[in-house]
Amino acid sequence: MKKLVIALLAAGATLTATAPAVAAQHCGRGFHRGPRGRCIRNAVRRPAPRLIVGHYYQGRGYWDGHRYYQHRYRYHNGWRYR
Repeated sequence: MKKLVIALLAAGATLTATAPAVAAQHCGRGFHRGPRGRCIRNAVRRPAPRLIVGHYYQGRGYWDGHRYYQHRYRYHNGWRYR
């Protein structure tokens, strides 16, 4: 009985002496600590949208399967890219 009590006291002292790990560092779920101590939302990587050949894109026109440039404009009978 004496050994059981000593074992329980040792286990209790060990559990109370260790601090719980706080992964979010008090920023909340979905956030982490960033530079200068600010809370920043965790980045979620999403796959890039696939372009579909022959689909009409609003403001861009149809895509024919060649390279598709987002930042282009007409310039002297051709295209100029930013």
